[in-house]
Amino acid sequence: MSTELQIETHPLKPFLPENAKLLMMGSFPPPKSRWKMEFYYPNYQNDMWKIFGLVFFRNKEYFLDIKNKNFKEQQIRDFLTEKGIAIFDTAYQIVRLKGNASDKFLQIAKPTDLAKLLQQIPACHSIMTTGDKATDTLMLSMPEHTEKPQIGQSSQANFANRELTLYRMPSSSRAYPLAVEKKAEAYAQLFKETGLL
Repeated sequence: MSTELQIETHPLKPFLPENAKLLMMGSFPPPKSRWKMEFYYPNYQNDMWKIFGLVFFRNKEYFLDIKNKNFKEQQIRDFLTEKGIAIFDTAYQIVRLKGNASDKFLQIAKPTDLAKLLQQIPACHSIMTTGDKATDTLMLSMPEHTEKPQIGQSSQANFANRELTLYRMPSSSRAYPLAVEKKAEAYAQLFKETGLL
């Protein structure tokens, strides 16, 4: 008996501080069963908030509540707001072909309306994607001749009357075979280039 695959709509509101200079975009949140908080990169196994801790505070546990295997959500939100870092994902609606968080089995049903997102953050001229699926999905919105950035690299795009620099970062997923310290080095470089570090 075949089961109908469900279209999932993004469960989180875009996180858009008014002063945002950088928009971080992943592909889509993991299934709710993997969440530790109602915010982005909510899976405790994901390296994103460890990367942030290492880059900005030289401490990968800075944003973690180790005792409860959780995150310090309010601290993360306050930090991003202060720095001017916005977050959303490149997919607005998806189908999970295998019911898991793997990008390999994500089918994009509807990409995010990027122009609408950028309207709300007028100072943002940098977009960073955190993985291959996210980068490929972002490229669907970009003008045809835009070069897809390689890992740790950037490319230029003109989109919705705005000059943008697109950065492609190593995935923060544990499935991506790179030590968290090495990931943090790549992210630190980006944050320096965008004036956030």
